[in-house]
Amino acid sequence: MSQKSDRQQAREAVAAYHEAELAELVAHVAEAIDRFRSDELKVFGVDEVLFQYSRAAKELWKFCNVGNVQVTAGQLHGAPPIDWWERGTPRRTRRPVEEVPTSELE
Repeated sequence: MSQKSDRQQAREAVAAYHEAELAELVAHVAEAIDRFRSDELKVFGVDEVLFQYSRAAKELWKFCNVGNVQVTAGQLHGAPPIDWWERGTPRRTRRPVEEVPTSELE
C-alpha cells in the first residue's frame, strides 16, 4: 500500500472512532436530560453533566485531531480502551453524577 493510502485508512479509522466515542458522550447528556424531565435530576445536575461532556469531548477531539493520524490510528488497536467520560470528570468531583445526592445538585 502507498503512504497516501495508509494515511487515508488511518484518517477513516480515527474518524469512525471519534464519531462512535462522541455518540457515547452524547448519550450521557441525553440520559441526564431524560432524568431531569422525569424529576430524577435537578437542573444543576444536568449542568454538571454538560460540563463533564464538554471536557470529555475536548479531550477526545485532541486525541483524534492533534498529532500524526497514523500514530493515533495505531493506538486504537491493541491498547486498552480510553474512558473519555471519566477523562472529562472535573478534578474536584471524581464521582459520577448518579452518586451525588440530590441535595448537592439543587
